[in-house]
Amino acid sequence: MQAIAIDDEPFALEVVRNLLEEIPFIQLAACFTKAVEAISFLQDNDIQLIFLDIKMPGLSGIEFIRSLPKPPMVIFTTAYSEHAVQSFELDAIDYLLKPFSFPRLLKACNKAYEFQQMKDNSKQIAPETLPIIFIKSGFEQIRIDLADLRYAESIGNYMKLHLNEQPPIMSRLTTSEAEALLPVNAFIRVHRSFIVAKEKITKVDKRSVWLNETEIPIGPSYITEIEKLLKSTPK
Repeated sequence: MQAIAIDDEPFALEVVRNLLEEIPFIQLAACFTKAVEAISFLQDNDIQLIFLDIKMPGLSGIEFIRSLPKPPMVIFTTAYSEHAVQSFELDAIDYLLKPFSFPRLLKACNKAYEFQQMKDNSKQIAPETLPIIFIKSGFEQIRIDLADLRYAESIGNYMKLHLNEQPPIMSRLTTSEAEALLPVNAFIRVHRSFIVAKEKITKVDKRSVWLNETEIPIGPSYITEIEKLLKSTPK
């Protein structure tokens, strides 16, 4: 996986660089002391992971991630614990408190690697052969035929899965974890809290996508993806 690191302290960047040299599946492509300097690099390069400090002059790590239309995976590296809840609301892979050990960093990187593998595997599934998956709901593993999944909705720490002619299913997942389970050629994220089945979309306007009578808002950072979908759909 290609990664970058952003931290206003050069020494902290050097620590990350040295530790990552021991992790063969992570290639550190670049380091930045200012978040704003990384924006053009992300636009020009395929980066899967960011190691990101939070408290930085100018643009903070939280503000930086929120500014990206489709942010890569992020592992926050910070000396402060008070932003942990906020970071996981942004679907961070992990939150490392400085000074962190190599085993702790390796654990975070393994989580990112597994997440990337899930995403890569989902891209290989054709929409006409949507698989059956099992989702944990309470103490049970519930079988879901993805052809019946209309949309997934984030509610607090849970995802509510809305199915054809079946009661919704609640599962303890983040939106990014749910997104990684779903084939990208069959499902699209339209909002920070919503993922919808492309074939179930019946109408699109400036603010919403519609699944028959169900209106789902479009988040500002997802408008470009919706436009791409509309352009790629046969007229």
